[in-house]
Amino acid sequence: MSEHPGMTESTESVLREPPVEGSEIDTLIGSLERQRRTFAWKCEGLDAAGLAHRIPSSALTLGGLLKHLALVEDEYLTRRLTGRTLPPPWDAVDWDAEPDWEWRSAASDSPERLYGLWHEAVARSRAQVRQAAARAGADFRAAFTTRDGRNPRLRLLLIDLIEEYGRHTGHADLIRESIDGRVGEDPPTDF
Repeated sequence: MSEHPGMTESTESVLREPPVEGSEIDTLIGSLERQRRTFAWKCEGLDAAGLAHRIPSSALTLGGLLKHLALVEDEYLTRRLTGRTLPPPWDAVDWDAEPDWEWRSAASDSPERLYGLWHEAVARSRAQVRQAAARAGADFRAAFTTRDGRNPRLRLLLIDLIEEYGRHTGHADLIRESIDGRVGEDPPTDF
């Protein structure tokens, strides 16, 4: 467990960034982990008011981003990669009736619930990526089938997640700066 309230890391060995001379799969995983770590640092330690804070030009909140990225983790690395159904709470949502449910409902969730959803999704994702990578590296074929009948490889799912985190970590950066002035590109080395 980490000493950073609200954003605890598991004790498993996790790459902190892409290795300088690593394999393709380690480079992709390291890049995703750097994005996750930076996002976690932008969100860590906030209470309900901090997680609900908005900048005037946007409806985005850090709580909404936490819940959205938890959903994205499960969508890509539970449903698409493994073919498993989405776990709770996602499995009970009527996504056709409420396509933005995770953003809207985050306002009613406690900080513990929001941080927990994200951490649980990341832990599932890490385990599933480890299993897939052990079998075929970045070439592992996902269970998901596109409209044209193709199964993407693990590398594409990881790149999609890296892009998603990159976009939303930028949002988190602006929101966090407006809360308490925290700025920076990388978390402290002890984070």
